[in-house]
Amino acid sequence: MNESGEDGRAPVFTHIENDRAQMVDISAKTEVAREAVASGRIYLRAETLRAIREGTTVKGNVLATARVAATLAVKETPRIIPMCHPIPLAGVTIDFEEGDGCLEATARVKSFGRTGVEMEALTGVSVALLTVWDMVKSAEKD
Repeated sequence: MNESGEDGRAPVFTHIENDRAQMVDISAKTEVAREAVASGRIYLRAETLRAIREGTTVKGNVLATARVAATLAVKETPRIIPMCHPIPLAGVTIDFEEGDGCLEATARVKSFGRTGVEMEALTGVSVALLTVWDMVKSAEKD
């Protein structure tokens, strides 16, 4: 059976054995190139999006700050997600795109190792959007 339970049976959770959480042993896995992409959106007022785009927010350059925060978060993922392996990172890219009433953040993380980088990508995009919110929340009050 696989981890996702795609064969119709209940999924196996590899981080839990006999009700005990543990870090999975990946020592027997082969090192290969790994890549993960995660994206998320934050919906903001048109005025707030314009201020971000024009660089006129009170707290400074929102996207540059969010990009740095997200990159730092990717690098610190094993420190905040208990069963996440510390892995060598080959590359981190954080991009932003303005959509219809929203700002979309995308985190792309690359590594060469024994386990994937999905947790790092998800952590990066989460912190990117949290940082955006922290920097513009005063303009979003109803």
